[in-house]
Parts: sequence; structure tokens; C-alpha cells
Amino acid sequence: MARILAFGSTGQLGVELIKAFGTRTDFIALSRRDVDMTDERALRSAIRSAAPEIIVNAAAYTAVDRAESEPDLAHTLNARAPKAMAEEALDLDAWLLHFSTDYVFDGTGRIPWRETDAPNPLNVYGKTKLEGELAIASTGCRHLIFRTSWVYAAHGINFLRTMLRLACERHELNIVDDQIGSPTSAIEIARAVQRVLVRLEDPDSGPPASGVYHMTCRGTTSWFGFACEIFVTAPRHYPRPKLLPIPSERYPTPAARPHNSVLNCEKLERITGIRLAHWRDALREVMDEVVAREHNEAD
Repeated sequence: MARILAFGSTGQLGVELIKAFGTRTDFIALSRRDVDMTDERALRSAIRSAAPEIIVNAAAYTAVDRAESEPDLAHTLNARAPKAMAEEALDLDAWLLHFSTDYVFDGTGRIPWRETDAPNPLNVYGKTKLEGELAIASTGCRHLIFRTSWVYAAHGINFLRTMLRLACERHELNIVDDQIGSPTSAIEIARAVQRVLVRLEDPDSGPPASGVYHMTCRGTTSWFGFACEIFVTAPRHYPRPKLLPIPSERYPTPAARPHNSVLNCEKLERITGIRLAHWRDALREVMDEVVAREHNEAD
């Protein structure tokens, strides 16, 4: 089995990756406490010390609005650090699995975005993530870049947890209804990564070609639709606030958001056979975890 080095172990995806791979003796998960991602020398040293055959980068600067005022830090974490990983992967002849975003697109039109569509990010976060993609590809290392969207989990900072918190504070919530995407659970992404790694570790299966792949749960909705479903599936002790659909113009943010964030995932399914669950089914699973975590905290 291949030695795996994962970055971002305390993030939404990192936590789920540890659940999926944590029992493997050849799986090393590092957090920001273990290595400062803004320190390129420390980052390269950590990779060389571990000498992995597969690097999984689940670390990133994801504060979309704050990135507008911290562009240098966002660039360091989303572009420079992945490039350093890619260069080290090339030297080690290792694979690099990296995660990107629907925000590399400008969100025009109504057709799901394909990997071959021209990126045109609207905000600093999207621009730095695109820079990271291009930097990885420029090194010539073996790489798989998975663009995903609207990621959430039972832990961390995300839309699901924000809705449950606000429900306890307000009777009415205004939710944007003209931005469309595919809510994608970190659990589903981690499962997909498991299947990808099976391909990479099996010499007879043949690894997928290096490049960009779209990876989201199936189905689409708006943030308003996502919020409605959250309260359909939420535990009974959570209040049910009145949800009001509003246009993006009524909820201004420092960073512009694309209106159409739907990604076409046919390439991933065609080449790897991987097809993520429908977003509603994935949400129910995550909500079960929310309940389990609350019970554990109560005990």
C-alpha cells in the first residue's frame, strides 16, 4: 500500500479523510499546528521527511469574503503552497491530489460547467484557487485536481452549521435564492477519494490521467432550497424559522459570488466510475452525524 501524506487534517475534509484512512499505518495527517503552510521551507521539509507516494492537499484559505482584504495570504495558501507540494511530488514521483472550487468560474449561463470551460473567477478566493491549479499543472507532476462546491460537514464553519445556529437566534432568515449549485458533503468527497486511491494503488487498474475533474454531489438547488431542506431534516429540537427567498442584491458581500455554480461531473464518472450521492441523501447522512455529535457532547 502507498504511503499517504495529507495536509489540512483539522478542516472539514481533513476530518473526514482521517475517518476514512486513520487506521492505516501508512497514512500521515498534518494540521497547521504540525506545519506552517505559509513557511515554504517547513512545508517542503515535511514532505521530504515523510517521503510519501501520494500527497493529499485538503488545506486551503477558504474565507471567501476575508480573502478580499487578505489577498497575499490567500495566494500563499492557495497557490504558492500547492506549487511547492507539486514540485516535491515531482521529485518524489508521487501523486498530488488537490481540491479546488466552482468559484474559478464566473457563474454565467445555466449550463453545468465542464472541465474544458474557460475559468473567469469573480473574487480573490477563486483567482487564487485557479492560480493553484495552474501552478500544479505547470510542474509536470502526476496530479488530480478535484473541483467541488458548497462543501459542508457536521463540524467546522459552513452553511449547514450556520443555519442551525441562526435558527436558535432568529425567527426569520433571508436566504439567497438566485445562486445555484450542488451542496456536497465532506463525507462524500472523502469516500470518492478512497475510491481514487484504490485506483492509484492498484497497478492493474490503471490510474486516471492527470488533470482536473469535477466532483460534487448529484442534483442542484439554491441556497434557499438548501436551507429549506436543512430544516426538513434537522432534529426536532431545532426551531423552524421562517425562510424568505431574496436575490443576491439584497445580501451584498465583499466577494462577488457566481450565480451558476453547477459542475458537470460526467468526466469523473466516465473515467473513474465514481458517482457521488444525491445532495439530499448526503444531507440526511450528515444530519445523522449532527445528532450523534450532540449526543456525544451531552454525555
